[in-house]
Amino acid sequence: MTDLPPPRGLRVLDIERCVVRIPFAERCRPWTEAMVGQWAVVEVLRLTTNSPGIVGYGETLPHYTWRPVSDAAIAAVRGGNPADFLGRDDVGAGLQMALYDAVGQALEVPVRRLFGLPQVRDRLPLAWWSTEMPAEILAGEAADAVAAGYLNHKFKARPWLDVYEQVAAVSAVTPPYYALDLDWNEMLLDADTAAPVLGALDREERVSIFETPIRFGDLEGYRRLRDKVSRPIADHIKQTPFSAAVRAEAFDGYVLEGGVTDAIRGGLLAHAFGKPHWLQLVGAGLTTALALQLGAVLPGATWPSVTCLNIYADDLVLEPIRVHSGYADIPSGPGLGVQVDESALTRLAMRPPYVIDYPARILTVGWPGGRACHYSSIEALWADALAGNIPAAARGARLEVWSDDGSAEFGALRKQVDAGPVRA
Repeated sequence: MTDLPPPRGLRVLDIERCVVRIPFAERCRPWTEAMVGQWAVVEVLRLTTNSPGIVGYGETLPHYTWRPVSDAAIAAVRGGNPADFLGRDDVGAGLQMALYDAVGQALEVPVRRLFGLPQVRDRLPLAWWSTEMPAEILAGEAADAVAAGYLNHKFKARPWLDVYEQVAAVSAVTPPYYALDLDWNEMLLDADTAAPVLGALDREERVSIFETPIRFGDLEGYRRLRDKVSRPIADHIKQTPFSAAVRAEAFDGYVLEGGVTDAIRGGLLAHAFGKPHWLQLVGAGLTTALALQLGAVLPGATWPSVTCLNIYADDLVLEPIRVHSGYADIPSGPGLGVQVDESALTRLAMRPPYVIDYPARILTVGWPGGRACHYSSIEALWADALAGNIPAAARGARLEVWSDDGSAEFGALRKQVDAGPVRA
């Protein structure tokens, strides 16, 4: 993947797993914990080599990553030249990152030089990310984003929250050029249901992208929606055969995920057909650094990349990645271009098992008029929504999260929702 000479004699001596729990940023914490709470668990890999001072780092979200790092992958890499494993997505997220970091340091070049592509930009647009949350909390997040230099915001649009109210609340606290990517994860189900919703939101100044509004694979439905709205519609490039999607004229652009090779292959393919895209690699500072290095060489990566960096109270790197006017500078130092904060790895270290035991919860969706439905988890709520059992985009929808308070009322209702949704 590169024309640089391999670092001769470089060998991997050891690979150490360091698992930490990173606190979520305070404003979004209650909602992030309720929706994606295990994302607080981050595995950092420390790859030491036989060359003094050459230590590669990578990170993985073990409860979310596109591929975890197995013991077998570590065993295969240990003792080898890290350059021999570049481009191997099968080694897993954190290990692949650490290999690139080590080789870049050994050659005294930034990781982007290892991709074998010319650099096309020195700054990459980054988006603030929010999970599902009430309009007033989302507006506070948007105000924080603007203060931090962001001009783009991806958030989860869901049937259990009023998306029109969310957009209005964000619009009230942001400049007109603040752009919103509304991500439904298929929750609008089909084109007939989605068309009036997207049509109304298409008139909102800050709405910029509609992401995966209806079911994956419904290419005819996506083509119909594109005819009805002016905003671009995006899908995950790996969810639908690319050739079929292009023939159907189903999407305006794409979301890229996965390892380095997958991301580069998908990015170059999308660009060849004139489809812009963004990189979506979720994690803290190391993952964001890798996304920036990839974005430096992918000509179609013009849509704001998403790493969810903003949800963490600590990014695990010594020099924070800053955003100015919506863009982050691509690190120019060797390897990933960032230095790991070893004190944070010690301070935030977890003990096994590496799963956070949150209190039991009940999630309640309510609608005007007093109708409500109770669920045992966000997964149960997702399943009910995708089955079409709740309104897809009702005005006035709200979500309440009730954590176990030890009361008899909570215990009784929790027993009921454990058996299935309880409709009131």
